Amino acid sequence: MCLGVPGLILDLFNEGESLMGAVDFIGVQRKVCFDALPDVTAGEYVLVHVGFGLAKLDEENALQTIELMRGMGSYEDELGLGFAGKPNG
Repeated sequence: MCLGVPGLILDLFNEGESLMGAVDFIGVQRKVCFDALPDVTAGEYVLVHVGFGLAKLDEENALQTIELMRGMGSYEDELGLGFAGKPNG
């Protein structure tokens, strides 16, 4: 099952005509498209699914969700991480 995953926006930049950003997921950085959320800013938490920012999250809810997902083992699974935060494959 694919889940939306909370992450922290580190930086925003334009790539062609798309608004992109670097997002931190507990130490793993991924590039995310924010065309659906043009009013985001660095330092905000967002919900990300398959590389697209879907919604802003407040910090408290984002951190609670991250901890809940980590407890279930699904946070690392959704990021493609194996043991010790190392990429699978």
